[in-house]
Amino acid sequence: MAAQAGRELLLKLENGGSFVAVGGFKSNSFSINDETIEVTNKASGGFREILAGAGIRTVSASGSGVFVDDTIFAEVNQMVLNSVHGTWQVIVPDFGVYEGRFAVTSLDMSGEYNGEVTYDISLDSAGPITFTAE
Repeated sequence: MAAQAGRELLLKLENGGSFVAVGGFKSNSFSINDETIEVTNKASGGFREILAGAGIRTVSASGSGVFVDDTIFAEVNQMVLNSVHGTWQVIVPDFGVYEGRFAVTSLDMSGEYNGEVTYDISLDSAGPITFTAE
C-alpha cells in the first residue's frame, strides 16, 4: 500500500440504506485486536503457547473533530443516549473497507471560550466485522 492522505481514512454510518460520512472529523483512527488465550504448560519447553483461533477479535475506531451542519451527528448522539448499535464502515484508502455493527462507547464534547465546539468519539465492534479489499 502506497502512502495515502490521512483525510481519506473515513468513518461512515449507515443511514437509510446508504453510508454517510460523519462530518467535521479532523482526525480518526482504528485498531484491530486479537485477544489471545495462553495454554503454556510443562510440556511447552519453556516457551509460551497461544491457542490458535480461540481469542476474541475486536475492532475499535475513534475520531475527533468540529461540529458542522451535520444531521447524521444527531443520529450518533441518539445512538449513545439510547444504547443503540449502528452499522458503520471504516474506509482505509487503497486498502479496503471494514464494515459491521459498532457501539458508540463514548462521545465527548468540549469548547473553548474563544474557539469552536469539538468532539471526540469512540466505537467498539458489537458483532462480526467484514473486510472487503479494494
